[in-house]
Amino acid sequence: MASGWTWSYQGYDPQAERLRETLCALGNGYFVTRGAASETPAGPVHYPGTYAAGCYNRLTSTVAGRQVENEDMVNLPNWLPLRYRIRPSDAPPGPWLSPDHPQLAAHRQTLDLRHGTLTRWSTYEDGEGRRLRVKQTRLVHMEDPHLAALRTLFTADGWSGELEVETGIDGDVRNDGVARYRELAGRHLGGWDCGGEEGDTVWLTCRTLDSDVGIALAARIQVGSAEGASPRTTERTARRVDQQLRLAVLGTGATAVVDKTVALHTSRDPAIGSPLRAAVDGAVAAPDFPRLLASHRAAWEHLWQRAKLDVPGEAGVILRLHLFHVLQTLSPHTAELDVGVPARGLHGEAYRGHVFWDELFVLPFLNLHLPEVSRALLDYRHRRLPAACRAAQEAGRAGAMYPWQSGSDGREETQQLHLNPRSGRWLPDHSHLQHHVGSAVAYNIWQYCQASGDTEYLYGHGAEMLLQIARFWADCATWDPDLGRYRIRGVVGPDEYHDGYPEAAEPGLDDNAYTNVTAAWVLMRALDLGRTLPAACRRELCERNHLGDEDMARWDDIAHRLHVPYHQGVISQFAGYGDLRELDWAEYRRRYGDIRRLDRILESEGDTVNRYQASKQADVLMLGYLFSPTELAEVFRQLGYALDDDIWRNTVVYYLARTSHGSTLSALVHAWVLARVRHDDAWSYCEEALTGDVADLQGGTTTEGIHLGAMAGTLDLVQRGMTGLETRDDALWLSPAPLPQLSKFAVRIRYRRHWDIGLHLRAERLRVAVPDGGNGAVRVRLGGRMFTVAPGTSRWLDLPVSTSGAPTP
Repeated sequence: MASGWTWSYQGYDPQAERLRETLCALGNGYFVTRGAASETPAGPVHYPGTYAAGCYNRLTSTVAGRQVENEDMVNLPNWLPLRYRIRPSDAPPGPWLSPDHPQLAAHRQTLDLRHGTLTRWSTYEDGEGRRLRVKQTRLVHMEDPHLAALRTLFTADGWSGELEVETGIDGDVRNDGVARYRELAGRHLGGWDCGGEEGDTVWLTCRTLDSDVGIALAARIQVGSAEGASPRTTERTARRVDQQLRLAVLGTGATAVVDKTVALHTSRDPAIGSPLRAAVDGAVAAPDFPRLLASHRAAWEHLWQRAKLDVPGEAGVILRLHLFHVLQTLSPHTAELDVGVPARGLHGEAYRGHVFWDELFVLPFLNLHLPEVSRALLDYRHRRLPAACRAAQEAGRAGAMYPWQSGSDGREETQQLHLNPRSGRWLPDHSHLQHHVGSAVAYNIWQYCQASGDTEYLYGHGAEMLLQIARFWADCATWDPDLGRYRIRGVVGPDEYHDGYPEAAEPGLDDNAYTNVTAAWVLMRALDLGRTLPAACRRELCERNHLGDEDMARWDDIAHRLHVPYHQGVISQFAGYGDLRELDWAEYRRRYGDIRRLDRILESEGDTVNRYQASKQADVLMLGYLFSPTELAEVFRQLGYALDDDIWRNTVVYYLARTSHGSTLSALVHAWVLARVRHDDAWSYCEEALTGDVADLQGGTTTEGIHLGAMAGTLDLVQRGMTGLETRDDALWLSPAPLPQLSKFAVRIRYRRHWDIGLHLRAERLRVAVPDGGNGAVRVRLGGRMFTVAPGTSRWLDLPVSTSGAPTP
């Protein structure tokens, strides 16, 4: 149930519990804790998990007779445990209670999006009419990124006696949240130690086995009760520490309170001596729960002001939930860390917590709200530029070859084998050939600098990465005299289904259109940068990177002569795509129903998707997501190709009929592209993008972690997709293409020195409001006309009438 600023579940449903745990996770950019009940251990129904940004460990497993090494984001010790049972004065102790116990009579939980808290209400009733009402409120502090807290209220009804409470920290955890990984090594922690301090505080330390990250948690347990509490006892085992409390003489209507305040530190933290000392000091010195809650709520209020997005109706509530989880994964605290964009957030163990190209869907939103976070995420890539250059060198290439999957140190983390759950077979994984991740890094550098005006970054770290990525693409391009064009061979595109030609001995495809066009774009931007860099800066960069005028001349030639394949009047996904067989889509839908993972279905039949014109997700159409119609047409023009309305529309329709949407990103991209070409199906894809995680449309994947790129992408779909917003040439370029179902909304953006520009779309008009201050006027381009909006003023602009959002020359 969704309403305004809350996301609620009524009743208890074990089958849906893991999905709810993901969607009710709480975090602050430093760490996230899943929304598992504090009374329950990990098992088939529940999966408590806590993950710190950038905390990885590497283990070796035996898979199909081979030694395989994988690096995973580590499930840290569980700080949630808190269980309880009643001890009536006239009866023996009752059972330990939890949502799974038959005595549960009522249950509901609510996620407060505005203030970042999760509250659960449970009522237990035994056969004698005795009731215990429990209310528990949880937070992961948004102001102090190392703190979290639980407040649990117990109210007796129909009995008197004692309440026994046991709470502590459990270090006996492993990575076990993804079923298909369970054959792999998952025990990442060792070297446990635990103890107590200050009477009401317990602590636990451990280390990751390979990366040697020290981890410490401390929990302060305080009790509030009219009758007080009997002396507590502390119990330690090798991997766990608990305190047992007895809350004395509860009577009907009496309420007791247990507050648990937790501090988490790792050895990766700056400005600490030891993680243990920092955690204990943090827990002991933390304010009491009411003050902690007040400062937490205030921090969230300030954050919401910086990332405001108002969309009416149910879509607006889902978008708010998406924004909530984006901000919990990538908050202002992220700017202080050396971390990337984990594709599944910090909400679970799918994709091993790795960094893919999903920042391509995340940074465009952050650029206009939290640019300091965008810069920090780009610096994650810059720190790993040497590793990308080494990878290129080892592959026989120049420049920087960024990995498809990245973790702690920038080496390629893509698995060598992957499991098809349908057939039970482990198969070779060639997705490391998705070198287009480098273009995504370059695109994000350019977009960040255009939105923020951060020329210091563009001329420094940004230029270093952009030039090395351009150098890689130039070295990949080979001249084909028969075509009279350059070609890029042996890659895999965003589609991912196709990783080779049928019957080919080696993996890889030639001239993936998305890869080639984005490579040309990167080369063009690198050349633009070379022309605009201050002379001294340009000279230093070129000397340090051994670049000369002959390199730039070759880049320019390649940027204008890369091959883009066509067939049947549409852009080919790759060379030879049009020669593949057509799939009987109706027959496969009849036989299997859900065919999102068509690759697994065909492999289980002894076939391969490489034989068919069938794509997992948007590939060619990604070009319409990255570039406005005008910019895309210009890139094709510079390549020597015409891209008119008819070609683009035909291309969109062609791939729409041949895509299974096996990725949550696919519906998002299709919604964006279809809205621009005024296609009738645009809203249906928009709905799918909105509900992908909340309804778990991918069939159980959300239980393993949110799809961060898809969530951020839906926010950007409104912010930039519906408004046609671009930040270039020192102006806001607007070309609105609202859907009827999303024709009224308001966003606030941060652009250059302006912190709070308002864009309000209503009917056929767009209002631009510029806050007062000394930051000058804002230039706005709409419908071929340039407007100026002065500080402290607003202006309503009429939307131009358009029949097509397709690329035009």
